[in-house]
Order: sequence, then structure tokens, then C-alpha cells
Amino acid sequence: MPTDTFDLLPHAAPTTDAIREDILANPGFGQYFTDHMAHVRWTLNDGWHGHRVLPYGPLTLDPAAAVLHYAQEIFEGIKAYRHADGSIWTFRPEKNAERFRRSARRLALPELSDADFIGSIKALLAQDHPWVPTPKNEADECSLYLRPFMIASESFLGVRPSHEVDYYVIASPAAAYFKGGIEPVSIWLTEHYKRAAPGGTGFAKCGGNYASSLAAQKEASANGCGQVAFLDAVENKWIEELGGMNLFFVYKDGRIATPRLTDTILEGVTRDSVLTLARDEGLTPEERPISIDEWREGAANGEITEVFACGTAAVITPVGELVSEQERIRLAGDNGNPIAKRLRAKLLDLQYGRAEDTHGWLTRLV
Repeated sequence: MPTDTFDLLPHAAPTTDAIREDILANPGFGQYFTDHMAHVRWTLNDGWHGHRVLPYGPLTLDPAAAVLHYAQEIFEGIKAYRHADGSIWTFRPEKNAERFRRSARRLALPELSDADFIGSIKALLAQDHPWVPTPKNEADECSLYLRPFMIASESFLGVRPSHEVDYYVIASPAAAYFKGGIEPVSIWLTEHYKRAAPGGTGFAKCGGNYASSLAAQKEASANGCGQVAFLDAVENKWIEELGGMNLFFVYKDGRIATPRLTDTILEGVTRDSVLTLARDEGLTPEERPISIDEWREGAANGEITEVFACGTAAVITPVGELVSEQERIRLAGDNGNPIAKRLRAKLLDLQYGRAEDTHGWLTRLV
């Protein structure tokens, strides 16, 4: 969908250049937001309509809005990158659009087309492109984080799909997700909580999945860990994913494995990209069940040489140790995580336009 399909309601008092530049110098993650947001409305009778870009600001919701009572909502995470020539690009947006539709189907929400999903991002960036940070050097992982989301906004009390829905895109300048950058993080293995169960919403990107992970994340933080890992809800033995990222295991024989997708695991865009890039690098990708016993034994005997997490926000981050109430699982030797670093550099070089896009993954926004 072209950006001129979105009507523009410009902000009457946009952020000054001086204030914006001060924010971009140290944006953190998810703390500041751009001047505008994109919006499309859906109703049962009229379908999708009212495409517009309007000033960023509070939403007006009736206290009986369905999203507040029945959690009928979904969201996405995607980034915009400024290249050396000043142009602005995003990475595999059609994959995010596809996942957004899968999430919508599972949450009984209307499905948004690629044209509207990508068009809304382009329309927003046409106005707020000055908010996309310019990297100071190759180590500077700044970007504009984009958050498309959909909420059930009809006012009623009753358990049925909402007949009124609103879709928005907001944007936030971002530095690296983990302050330590490529430094390995400690992961907490929760023994009290499950993220998802078969037949549930684990494969959908919806707020309820993240809300259910927060108690376990509190456990992780209390034990000095940056993220939490979840086992399956049936046998309590199979590695699934972290609270917000997928996991990969590197083996000394050149294999690189990640838990196979089920309806309890979110299909990450970065995960899919890593599988392709690993093959490009001469590694042997595997998608299969991986047990906690395999992690423990492989770490002890040296079969597993690296473990890393991946996601849009954090890119690729090495895992230093897995901590639980009973044990600490560390790799037998510290080899400096060369595979994780190599794949990370390859991915970032693609996203920032420093390497040829042989897979056709980049979409120009501005």
C-alpha cells in the first residue's frame, strides 16, 4: 500500500531537533517515542478503513473495551536501520506480516494484509524518519524499533470476538538491548512456571504469553540472570525458548541446532534468518527436540561448544550459563563464542547495508 493512502494529521508541536538529537545520543530501549503513529480501524460491517498517520498520544478506550477484559490483542517487533548513504531500510517485514496474521487467527482477530502492514510502517517513517539514529561506527547497534499492535476495542462484556478492532504502529529509537552487547548472559531455568501448553497461544505473539512469563522473569532477576528459559509443559524436559528469544546450540562437529517449531514456540524472524545464514557459513542447521539432559551432558563433555539466544531486539546474544535451583550448567571451555559472533556480524552487516543482500531480505522505507 503506498504511503499516500494514509491520511496525514501532522503533529502541531513536534519534538525540536535539539531535543530529538539529545534523545538519539542515548535512547536506551523502549523509553522514548517518535512524534507520530500509524492507525487503521476495522469493524465487522466495514472491514479495514480509516488509514492515517496521526500525532503520537494517549488512546481513548471505553472501560468496557474487550482488550481490557479478555486480552484480545497481538503485536510485532521490527526495526528500521539507517544505512551509510542515509537511506532507511527494514528487515524481512513480510515475515513479520505473515506472523501477525497467524497471531490474529489464533486470537480471533481480523487479518491485516502485507500491503497494510508494510504500508503503515512506510507511512509512519515518511514522517518520522529523522528519528532513525545514525550509527557512529560498526559497533553502534542503534535503530528505530517499530511496534505494530492490534487491540479489540469494542465496548461490551461477553466472551466473543470483538466486532471493532484498532491497529497501530508506534516507534521508539533504540540502542543495544543488552547493555553488555556481545557479552554472555546468564539464563534462569524456571522450575515453577510454563510459558505455553499444546493447543494454547505459544506460537502467537500476544501479550498474554509475555504476561505469563513475568513471574519467572522476576525469579531470574532475583537470581542474577538476564533472561528465563522454559521447558515444555507436558514432559518437563524439552527446551522451548526464553521469555522473549529463541535458543541455538552449536556442536563441535559443525551442527547448529534449535528446538523445532511447535504450537508452543514463537517462530522468530531472526531464528529463521540464522538457520539460513548458518547454512551459508558451511554449518549444518537442525530443527529438532533438544532436552535439558542434552544441554547438561553436551556442556559437560564438550559436544556443545556454544549456546546463544536470538531475537529482533537483542539480535544474537551468547549464553554463558544456565542457572536453576539445583545447578549451574556451564560449557566445558570458554572458546569466545566464534560462531555466535560470526553469525551476529553477518546479520548486522546485512541489516545495516554493509554486505550484499543476496537473499532479498531488505525493504527500503525512505
